[in-house]
Amino acid sequence: MTGAESIVQTLIARGVVGDFRAPDLMRFELTPLYTRFVDVFDAVTALAAVLDSGEWREARFHVRAAVT
Repeated sequence: MTGAESIVQTLIARGVVGDFRAPDLMRFELTPLYTRFVDVFDAVTALAAVLDSGEWREARFHVRAAVT
């Protein structure tokens, strides 16, 4: 499991739904019809917190999910 995949799993646990693509890519869909600026801000804040804390390194986020 790659770092990007673990980071996406950690974000999903925090309520930020992203998508992992091999080999090491994280994708986030921003739909302009209903995505607010605050939604983007909250997602970026969550990503920064996950990276700063190293939470994504926990063993529970290194288990491959059926769908990411």
